[in-house]
Amino acid sequence: MGFFKIIKEDIQAIFERDPAAKNTMEVLLCYPGLHAIIIHRISHGLYKRGWVVLPRIISNLARWFTGIEIHPGAKIGKKLFIDHGMGVVIGETSEIGDCVTIYQGATLGGTGKEKGKRHPTIGNNVVISSGAKVLGPFKVGDNSKIGAGSVVLKEVPNDCTVVGVPGRIVVRNNEKVIPASTGVDLEYSKLPDPVFDELHDLRKKFYELEKRLKEIERSDGNETI
Repeated sequence: MGFFKIIKEDIQAIFERDPAAKNTMEVLLCYPGLHAIIIHRISHGLYKRGWVVLPRIISNLARWFTGIEIHPGAKIGKKLFIDHGMGVVIGETSEIGDCVTIYQGATLGGTGKEKGKRHPTIGNNVVISSGAKVLGPFKVGDNSKIGAGSVVLKEVPNDCTVVGVPGRIVVRNNEKVIPASTGVDLEYSKLPDPVFDELHDLRKKFYELEKRLKEIERSDGNETI
């Protein structure tokens, strides 16, 4: 009964976060992210009981049918939503909290051949956007967002927004990611762009210098510099 309760919560998460979801039958039949999660929960149960080969076979079949690769050793909390999902990879020692959203092409991976914990731990209410790569045995804190295409290589505190390659924290506390009590913030398309902001500031300074230079050239007795 516990297994079916968790699956019911996974379905509920889809309705909460995907406006395209019309009814339960559609979700059950047409959402590969849900299929991958259900199959993973089965393979993970076998993996915890000491099975090795069979869980890997099951996870490979899931990858074949859904385009989503989840190692049976990965620990996944309640209400995970994998949207579209093609190309998502979740490594063996990954740990994912509750109410996490992962978009297509995201990777929770390792950075070397070391044994033991080598994949990230994702907190609760985290959004990992399309194409993001979170690589290494560190934690991404609760209520944080990882921008599309970002490469995160070090720990992210709670309530942060990370963008860029390598990933940089661009929002922290003063513009807090929506708290768990009020839902999940999916507006990942509205993240700040620190590279654009820097170029904008440089361009502004260039125009100011150019204007000042022209004023000096027009001044009496200062025709040349």
